[in-house]
Amino acid sequence: MPQDPLLSLGLAQTTLYPFALEVERAQGVFIYTTDGKRYFDLISGIGVSNVGHGHPHIKAALHEQIEKHLHVMVYGEYLQASQTRAAQALTSVLPESLNCCYFVNSGAEAIEAALKLAKRITGRTQLIACKGAYHGNTHGSMSVSHNEKKKSAFRPLLPDVHFIAFNAMHDLENITTQTACVIVETIQGDAGVRIPDVAWMKALRKKCDETCTMLILDEIQCGMGRAGSLFAFEQMEIVPDILVLGKALGGGLPVGCVVASREFMRLFTHEPMLGHISTFAGHPLVCAAVAANLEVFQQENIVSDVERKGQRMANFLRQFEAVKEVRQRGLFFAIDLESEDVVRRVVEHCMAHGVITFWFLSCPWSFRIAPPLTITDAEIDEALAVIGQALQSV
Repeated sequence: MPQDPLLSLGLAQTTLYPFALEVERAQGVFIYTTDGKRYFDLISGIGVSNVGHGHPHIKAALHEQIEKHLHVMVYGEYLQASQTRAAQALTSVLPESLNCCYFVNSGAEAIEAALKLAKRITGRTQLIACKGAYHGNTHGSMSVSHNEKKKSAFRPLLPDVHFIAFNAMHDLENITTQTACVIVETIQGDAGVRIPDVAWMKALRKKCDETCTMLILDEIQCGMGRAGSLFAFEQMEIVPDILVLGKALGGGLPVGCVVASREFMRLFTHEPMLGHISTFAGHPLVCAAVAANLEVFQQENIVSDVERKGQRMANFLRQFEAVKEVRQRGLFFAIDLESEDVVRRVVEHCMAHGVITFWFLSCPWSFRIAPPLTITDAEIDEALAVIGQALQSV
């Protein structure tokens, strides 16, 4: 039966069937509930806690910033040290053309800003996205997402949006001199971890260059080490015109970021002035977390062991008869089973035995695994034992 644990407490609720765990604390790869139970968080809060929960370096940076100041002014009017540190930390690990950051409050807000920037740069209106795409749930980000079941109740959405097949060479011909941008997840997440061919990504980059179209790469979910490199586009041998980040960038705090060249970003300053504005964009506490999080990645060499761990987990999962396919890159997994009902049974079995897995909105026959990148081999073995039992049971 449906349960309404959030609604009864005066909180909005997103589904009729929430997990409804009462969280007391979280540390490393574990979430602890008020009833004393411990759960492996194998979804990282949907791709957020890539360096684990409660990393001491990030917490120390937050405490230090709290003692200095919190919000002082609408973004863009004052110079704030935490914003500067975050921008320098991020651009230092990106290609030279991606040298200017606009920190906002969420990945979806960053998508909105990126779409606006592409229109402003090109003077065009046509937006092209991919079938299977998920870019967020605001009107603009929903417009360039593909799942019609999730969109139909909220139409009309943005006009002049068109979809091409992900990883299909022939569809690149739809990109023309009328196209403002093509927005693509470097690895599609909600579609069930769909990984493009490097050749397709290179052809996409070439077609955008030929038509003076902005290429926007959405790495909200697949970035920040999740795919086995700090940014997934590094594996594709291309550089986007506009990069969108979120989720794990903030080390557990809410953040989104648009990264482009200074030349492009300058267009937000005139005709019209305040071309994009957000009161809490670049919040000093969040930016302190961003800078500290990037320091953790570098100091602890977080990314170096991600692919090995991922392949180890994938090899284990592929041995089960119930598993039809495993799609994996780094510690980013979609595991195909026979049906949506089988997925539900596996996820519920894992939850009952202390392991949190999850599903995909647009790939109901798959379940999701995306643990903190800091998970140890011993923790992997313990969690996989439970998943193995669940797969055997179905």
